[in-house]
Amino acid sequence: MARQLLMGSQFPCYLLADSPEGRRKEIELTEEADLDSNVPTSRDIKKGFVYDRSRRITLGSISRNPDITEGMPREAIADSISRHAETEFLYDRPYVDNKKVRVAGPFTVESLSPHRAVSLDIEQPESEKAAERHPQTSPFEQTIIDNLAKAGVQNGRKAERLEFESLVPFAGTLIQAEGIQRNTDQRVAVSIGPQYGTVGIDWLKEVQREASKAGGFGQLVVLAFAFDSQANSWAEEFTRLPILLVRMNADLAMGESLLKKTRTGNLFMVFGAPDVHIQKIPDGQITVEIFGVDVYNPTTGEIRSDTTDGIAMWMVDTDYNEEAFFVRHCYFTGGNDPYTRLKKALKADIDEDAWVSLYSTKSRPFSRPDTGKIAVKVINHYGDEVLKVYDV
Repeated sequence: MARQLLMGSQFPCYLLADSPEGRRKEIELTEEADLDSNVPTSRDIKKGFVYDRSRRITLGSISRNPDITEGMPREAIADSISRHAETEFLYDRPYVDNKKVRVAGPFTVESLSPHRAVSLDIEQPESEKAAERHPQTSPFEQTIIDNLAKAGVQNGRKAERLEFESLVPFAGTLIQAEGIQRNTDQRVAVSIGPQYGTVGIDWLKEVQREASKAGGFGQLVVLAFAFDSQANSWAEEFTRLPILLVRMNADLAMGESLLKKTRTGNLFMVFGAPDVHIQKIPDGQITVEIFGVDVYNPTTGEIRSDTTDGIAMWMVDTDYNEEAFFVRHCYFTGGNDPYTRLKKALKADIDEDAWVSLYSTKSRPFSRPDTGKIAVKVINHYGDEVLKVYDV
């Protein structure tokens, strides 16, 4: 949530002291004509900004002022005091360059990164063991269950929403609720991931084992704010009970005030895997081309291919280390004239040549990574994202 707010926000751009504009502003403030505004500058941010300033006048500085004599007019005394007063820079008030707008810089590490969990062989306290044997629904889990019962699971099409005839708490360890799917009478198990954490393969194995042991479930729905990079592949290939991985909107963790402003159709989303073609070109380098996203229909279990119009942005980590996703390539796509919308959002002109290189469904060539793996992350217009890892 924090990352999305930062990447979608605008920030003031401050005048650099080591810039032509900054030197001109400094001359204006100090009224020193001997400062040369044409001195070469390098826009070194280490030299700071142009700051507002104030005069520091004390009784001591007035008494030691050599220009003040008896009988001087009041205006002359005031000018002398101001001239000899110390100048203090107000470092919390740099001057703003109103001709520019600043946006967030590149982000590399995710807030909920798909890190591999390290198992710690620590004896569990008896109180925690008792809590697992007699689980109770926490306020967070109850909030999720209540909203899931109202909103259902969506994939971007209203007609393909998974709705529940009923949804009630379930006395399990990793399964917190069970429901009946509307119009099918299929029994569905619901597992809610951690409030602050990532759901990985270990979680999926345990919850599938629990659902199989309980029996009678036709589908397992796992809700999480973030999934391990390998979770989608495992859920597709290595499960006996159909598992639906559903991403929860970050607003669900931010309190009721934000939930009131969030459309219910965007609280629980299914976002399929990217349809990607990886090509090795003659010089030994690699390119990645995206054709769309395979979208899962939660009501029928069918998978259909969608075009790139549903993709807002896609990124490539060209040397994925299985610990953190680093944005090394970033591209925009989709319809509805994103170039015009970006200009409007930034309130500035965008270099068309630079935009053409970014508005693409095919990546620039890159060398084969030492790790032998790349990762592709796709974000749709709802802000939902999916990450998939490929061996190259």
